[in-house]
Amino acid sequence: MAQSPNSLHILVITPAPAGSTVGNRVTAMRWAKFLRELGHRVTIATDYDGKGYDLLIALHAVKSGDAIAAFRAALLGRPIAVMVTGTDLYVSAPAGAPILGALELANAIVALQERTIADLPEHFRAKARAIYQSVEPAKRAAGKPGKTFDVCVLAHLRAVKDPLRAAVAARRLPESSRVRVKLAGAVIEPKLEKAALEEAAFNERFEYLGELTHSRAMALLAKSRVLVVSSFQEGGPNVISEACALGVPVLATKVSGNIGLLGEDYAGFFAPSDDAGLAKLMARCETDAKFYARLEKQVKAKAPLFAPAREKAAIKQLVEQLVPPVAGTTGP
Repeated sequence: MAQSPNSLHILVITPAPAGSTVGNRVTAMRWAKFLRELGHRVTIATDYDGKGYDLLIALHAVKSGDAIAAFRAALLGRPIAVMVTGTDLYVSAPAGAPILGALELANAIVALQERTIADLPEHFRAKARAIYQSVEPAKRAAGKPGKTFDVCVLAHLRAVKDPLRAAVAARRLPESSRVRVKLAGAVIEPKLEKAALEEAAFNERFEYLGELTHSRAMALLAKSRVLVVSSFQEGGPNVISEACALGVPVLATKVSGNIGLLGEDYAGFFAPSDDAGLAKLMARCETDAKFYARLEKQVKAKAPLFAPAREKAAIKQLVEQLVPPVAGTTGP
C-alpha cells in the first residue's frame, strides 16, 4: 500500500520510561494509538535521538525541555507541540526559565483543561488549546454494596499528591463508619512509602496496595464507592476522567486542575491539607444517599468530555494545523 502524502513521522517525548504507569506514559501511549489510527508513524522516546521527524509532541515542558531544545536546534522549522502538566505550571513555573524556554520554542501548547490556559503567562495563551484526556467506555462493578464503604486513592507516592490525606481523614470518622481507604501507586519518594507502611500498621481503615498495573487500578476504581484526589496541585488528572467515565463520585481538592475537570459548582471539593473537611465529605457520602446521588449525577454529566472520539478529533486538528495536509488529499 502506498504511503499517504499526509502521513507524518511523529516523535512523542515523555519523561516516563517504557513500562511506567505514571500519567505521562499512559498519555503518550494513548496519543500514539490515536496518531497511528490517523495514518501516522509514531516513535515514543524519553529523549530526542537526533533523527529526522516531521513533528515533535512533548509531554511535560520542563522534564522534556532538553529534548525540545535539541529537536529545535537539529530540525529548525519543524513544528513542536508541548503539553503542559500541573508540575510544569504550578510547581516549576515559579522558577521561570525551564518552563518559559520550552514554551517559547513551542508552536502549540496543549493544556489538559481550559483553566490551565488562563493560568499561563498571557503571551502564551494565543497558541494554547485544551485537549481533555479520554477514557475507553467502561462499566462499574455490578453487585450490592459490601460490608465496607471503599474509598480509593490512585496516586503515585509524591509529596505534591498528598497521598495519605484520605487515610489521615479516615481516622476522624466515628467508630460506626464502614469507610476503608485503599491507596495504590508507585513509590516516587521513598519517605512516603515508609509513611504509608507506618500508617497501614496502626490505621485499620487504611491499606497500601503498592503499584498496580493500569488495568488493576481501573478494576479497583470500578469497585470503589468514592475516589479521592488530594493533590496540592494538578494540571488535569486522568484519574478524574476515568472516575467520571465510570460514574464513581470524586472528592477532590479545590485546585485549578480539578476544578477545570469537575466544574466550579461541583459539590465534592475540599481544601488542600484539610483532612477534617475530607472526613466530613467521606461521612456524607457514606450516610447521605441524596448527597451521594448528587455527586454521581455530576460526574456522569462530565463523562462526554472524556470520550475517545473527542480527544482523537482534537489531536487530528492539532496535527493538521501544525502540518497542513497536502492539497487535494484527505486523511483517515
